[in-house]
Amino acid sequence: MENNTQNTLPKIRRTALLKAPIQKVWDAVATSDGIAAWFMPNDFQPILGYEFQLNAGPFGMSPCKVTELDPPNRLSFRWGKDWTIVFELTEKDGQTEFTLIHSGWDADKVTEFGQPHQAVRDTMDKGWVGIVQKLVTFVEG
Repeated sequence: MENNTQNTLPKIRRTALLKAPIQKVWDAVATSDGIAAWFMPNDFQPILGYEFQLNAGPFGMSPCKVTELDPPNRLSFRWGKDWTIVFELTEKDGQTEFTLIHSGWDADKVTEFGQPHQAVRDTMDKGWVGIVQKLVTFVEG
């Protein structure tokens, strides 16, 4: 029995139904200006393999890389050394279901700043609630 996944912590998943067409939501989650409006300042470009940085405020610049790009339904990028962020969009009767998936959590690992994944995961799990709400407000506003 392989034990390489025994210390994997659950992915963070947040879903919201936005009262906006899918293209408007895509523009909010897959452009530099859009991402900056609800998440973090950045130099993102929607290009597969593109390396960019998120400005994580007190934590400084965080390196990222676009790993999946399927407009207007799915964007995925590596964040830092361990994490993967996925934005999934699904059209539903003129509205858009947005799902965020934040994976790469491992109880045996620490972040670049020496914080245990377990502690950071709990903080970010709560943090994503507010961040996704900011997206909803931005897109529906």
